[in-house]
Amino acid sequence: MPPRTALEALMQRPWAFLRSSWPWRSLAYLLVGAPLGAIPLGVFAAAYRYGVVVGLTAGIVAAMLLGPLVARFERTRLRLVDRVPVPSPGPRPPLTTRLRDPVTWREYGFILISMLTLWILDLALVLTSAWVPLILMSGPFQPGVDPRSGLPLALLGVALLPLAAYPTTAWAGARAMIARAVFAPGEAEIIRSRARLVDAFENERRRIERDLHDGAQQRLVSLTMKLGLARLDLAPGSPAEAQIAEAHEEAKQALAELRELIRGVHPQVLTNRGLAAAVQDVAGRSPVPVRVDIDLAARLPVTVEVVAYYVVCEALTNVARHSGACRSSVRARHRDGALHLEIDDDGRGGAVPGTGLAGLADRVSVVDGVMKLSSPQGGPTSLQVEIPCPVSA
Repeated sequence: MPPRTALEALMQRPWAFLRSSWPWRSLAYLLVGAPLGAIPLGVFAAAYRYGVVVGLTAGIVAAMLLGPLVARFERTRLRLVDRVPVPSPGPRPPLTTRLRDPVTWREYGFILISMLTLWILDLALVLTSAWVPLILMSGPFQPGVDPRSGLPLALLGVALLPLAAYPTTAWAGARAMIARAVFAPGEAEIIRSRARLVDAFENERRRIERDLHDGAQQRLVSLTMKLGLARLDLAPGSPAEAQIAEAHEEAKQALAELRELIRGVHPQVLTNRGLAAAVQDVAGRSPVPVRVDIDLAARLPVTVEVVAYYVVCEALTNVARHSGACRSSVRARHRDGALHLEIDDDGRGGAVPGTGLAGLADRVSVVDGVMKLSSPQGGPTSLQVEIPCPVSA
């Protein structure tokens, strides 16, 4: 999955990180904040020239007038190092209402700190990171240094210059996290609440599966056996035997349906043997031949396995019902910190994001995954899912 923030980009392999746009985006994020320093410098100049009262008045007026603009500027430049949009604040309420809102004071406090100190730290970090490489690169041009003697220093400086991207990106990512916490404070709680709901839903599903397996299924098994034994004691062809036989078949059918229901609630094979075995089981029951190619070095987190399993189940169900396909395939790999899942078929195509696919997208988004669908008219159809997963392959 492509990184969405500067801090996620830092987790990439060095070559992938250095040749990406993230170091440059981080540098731009830190440098564009430097003009904010002109505001407090102007206030200090006014206080020095016209007195403290005038300077304090100018500072209050500047904060009231420029605060909303600076907040909008902070939200906008955050996109340089964080691809996840910050929610819009919406229509601005009257000033008296805003002044009673603690969010307003939190934003103004962050803006004040940003204008007074953070922009200085930004510039200092950038200059410090690049200082040593730039000094070395200027070796051949230093007074009293022979250009040929300074050439190795210059080459060393060029070699060290990419290292400056790491502290620059790290600080930009940290600054972005602070800004997001200020301007979108509810997001962290929403994420935690969503995780709690997912865990609670999964625990409840497991409880239902356990109760059905240990309770209702065992009773139906016992009933089926007793009906079968009672059938043996009756004369063949008698009315009572016919009714018992019919009840016996109904009980067996109900038991089969209950087993399918239990498998749908939470398949035991998924719990015991993992995603690959569970998908093989689903593929074996599919009316369309399915080729399964799942290569995972280790068990995935439970939530990831459950979501991936139900994505496969729903996708193969859609293939069987709507695609007219002759064959299908399921492929899964773990790389770059994510589970990559792909379900293909050679059907007629033309699938659109309807109710079923929208439900799949919602299920995937719960675990911060993304889903992509390619289904041109005439086929083939390809459903790709990427789910963040910390397990190393």
